[in-house]
Amino acid sequence: MIIVYKKIKLVITALFLTHCFAAEVKKPNIIFVLFDDLGYGQPQSYNGKSALRTPNLDKLATQGMRFTDAHTGAAVCTPTRYGVLTGRYPSRIGQFGVLTTFSKPIIPSSRTTVASLLKQQGYATACIGKWHLGMDWVDGKPGSEQEVPLGAKMTGGPTALGFDYFYGFTHARNIGTIVEQDHVVSHIEPVENQPLMIKKAVDWLDQRKSDEPFFLYFPMGIPHEPIVPSDEFTSKSGAQDLVKKDPKYGDWLFQGDAMLGKILEALERNKLAENTLIIVTSDNGAEQRAYEPLRESKRSIYEGGHRVPYIVRWPNKVKPGSVNDHTVCLNDLMATAAEITGAKILDNAGEDSVSLIPELLGSTKTGAREATIHQSAAGDLAIRQGPWKMISHKNGTRELYNLETDVSEKNDVFAANKEIVEKMTTLMQGYIANGRSTPGVAQKNDFDLSLKSGGGKANPQKKKKAKDVGKTEAERKHEMELAADASFD
Repeated sequence: MIIVYKKIKLVITALFLTHCFAAEVKKPNIIFVLFDDLGYGQPQSYNGKSALRTPNLDKLATQGMRFTDAHTGAAVCTPTRYGVLTGRYPSRIGQFGVLTTFSKPIIPSSRTTVASLLKQQGYATACIGKWHLGMDWVDGKPGSEQEVPLGAKMTGGPTALGFDYFYGFTHARNIGTIVEQDHVVSHIEPVENQPLMIKKAVDWLDQRKSDEPFFLYFPMGIPHEPIVPSDEFTSKSGAQDLVKKDPKYGDWLFQGDAMLGKILEALERNKLAENTLIIVTSDNGAEQRAYEPLRESKRSIYEGGHRVPYIVRWPNKVKPGSVNDHTVCLNDLMATAAEITGAKILDNAGEDSVSLIPELLGSTKTGAREATIHQSAAGDLAIRQGPWKMISHKNGTRELYNLETDVSEKNDVFAANKEIVEKMTTLMQGYIANGRSTPGVAQKNDFDLSLKSGGGKANPQKKKKAKDVGKTEAERKHEMELAADASFD
């Protein structure tokens, strides 16, 4: 009887603590700031030798938690953004390349997103900035790739996926066409874009009330091309681009960091900071800028392509100045938001999203993720578990690295570790076959993945059921070609 009583008491205590935690952090505000092409080795908080300046980001690291092993869902823009909002690996829909102004939406309105999940929990939701996930233009292809006419309307954009408010642009090639809600509202010069985006974001934050939770997704366009710092920042940063020697690049990144600073100031001004979880990260590695010790840069399956800065501040929850060395993924936003708010994620949503609450609260010693999948712009796949990373190139070759001793991926140990290879191959094949990497009912992929090729072919049966994500092989090839163009991704 004593043992039974103790077990019951432990269960009641656990339930009580869970309830208290849920009540305590029931509805904090959530802000997700996504830099565009910010490399792991660029902020001084990640690289003491960097000559670039990101003072607001570096200060944020002292106020919260800095992750050293955070990864994007892909090594280029569009697929990473798919992963952020859906909590699903983009390889499951065969999205390796990037979209154009007239590309169809790749997230169907039937799929749960972070925004729609939080909206159901009473959150006000906004996306301000670069979308790059496709839109259905009512008139087909109005205007040109570089400019869509004023008044042109679209469907299938942010407001169809849970965002109450959208103000932004399709992608870098069309940075001068501004869309609000579902139609084009203005044409501006590229240099005007980012100042306008941060103004809209701050205006939106200034309208928030302390008793109404909100979710702001702020995907900025910096330091991606076009590199067009405004007069306020031109020749003002004193920063240097030590890799490509672009005299404007340091000012451009400094401007992006100042935009982050304005968001932080708005939170303080409106007395919202104490109840706001803010995550600041990047969509992939730096553009053609490799930083030691990581190998290669954006687009690559190697660490420089997808390992990124990731800083979280959550007052009274996350320990200031803390450093987390566990592997995490940008896909984890959905499961984290769900646990915070008590929302339930259905089996056909967030298939590859893991809650980071244990990481943020410092309550896990082994890490929340079992393993993580990476992908390159060329269609290569990799799986990471613990110190091991196994790469499956699209051409059929494979490599294995121990990142604990070789983060630069210089020593391929594939041949000497057959048991590790077999274990990781089985795990990855299971993730593919189950259509998910988290516990739950197995799901179908929208794309026929293959370890041997790293890519695969479109799943014809699924394609008939979900035409909105079906593409021809020619379309996929074109998107991959665009992913190699710095002005597109």
